[in-house]
Amino acid sequence: MAETTYLEAIRQALFEEMDRDPAVVLIGEDVGVYGGAFKTSEGLLARFGWERVIDTPISESAIVGAAIGMSYAGLRPVAEMQFIDFIACAFNMITNYAAKSHYRWGAPVPMVLRGPSGGGVHGGPFHSANPEMYFAHTPGLKVVCPATAYDAKGLLKSAIRDNNPVLFFEHKFLYRRIKEELPADDFTVPIGKAAVRREGRDLTIVSYAAMVHVSLDAAAGLAKEGIEAEVIDLRTLLPLDSETILASVRKTNKLLVVHEDTRTGGIAGEIAAIVMENAFEDLDGPVRRVTSLDTPVPYAPGLEEYFMPNVDKIVAAAREMAKY
Repeated sequence: MAETTYLEAIRQALFEEMDRDPAVVLIGEDVGVYGGAFKTSEGLLARFGWERVIDTPISESAIVGAAIGMSYAGLRPVAEMQFIDFIACAFNMITNYAAKSHYRWGAPVPMVLRGPSGGGVHGGPFHSANPEMYFAHTPGLKVVCPATAYDAKGLLKSAIRDNNPVLFFEHKFLYRRIKEELPADDFTVPIGKAAVRREGRDLTIVSYAAMVHVSLDAAAGLAKEGIEAEVIDLRTLLPLDSETILASVRKTNKLLVVHEDTRTGGIAGEIAAIVMENAFEDLDGPVRRVTSLDTPVPYAPGLEEYFMPNVDKIVAAAREMAKY
């Protein structure tokens, strides 16, 4: 089998789900003629036509509002943001309409809202955001952040088939850098289940999206020093797989959480609270965090590198934890 990029895995998922179910439609900025800002929808318009691949004005609230209406009418819209930073424009539509419709009057909202997130590409403060925690706080939503090509495809297919609104964050740094062989047969990946990417005995590193790969690189370096780190890829932030996290912490007795999102209000704080409430007596040291700084994402490459987690920062934190 040929290796498939993270980006191509997403494109394959869109093709296959639109082939499988005529209710699936794609709506967003430049998704049709241009094929998407990063070419994730290239070729879809030629295959499925204007009624199912719909170019929109640059109005995120209108895109999401239209997608919600489509879902009420029996369609399964996939709405794309050109950059996920501008999801903030649609915050009210997502949190007050999509998230609450099923609770208020029993209406399922089988909608996927997807787009490129994250930094590492020198995009500056308006094209590098990680806004996932704004929505992980909102009951009624599902929040997915895949780190591999296999998960990008399998989780997107699961998201499209789900009757709940799913926010699907695609890390743009991974689009063309991550490759793997994918099965030819149809497959899905369950939403809400983490994956253990590396087994270890000395500490647990929990991460998601692009930082999974940075954490794995750090774990490989730590192994040369005799420190064996277990690396968990969350894959989904809402619902959060606390069982996998707790099982690992009870084995290694130490927890380090790594995420690209800014420090205050990040998922690390929630995970730390879950572990303190449920596995305090299993800990041999304090829970630690390696995160981005509490600033907007800098544009200058050197400043962005200083702002974000990296291998050296993770290794340094793990060494300190190993002293306990």
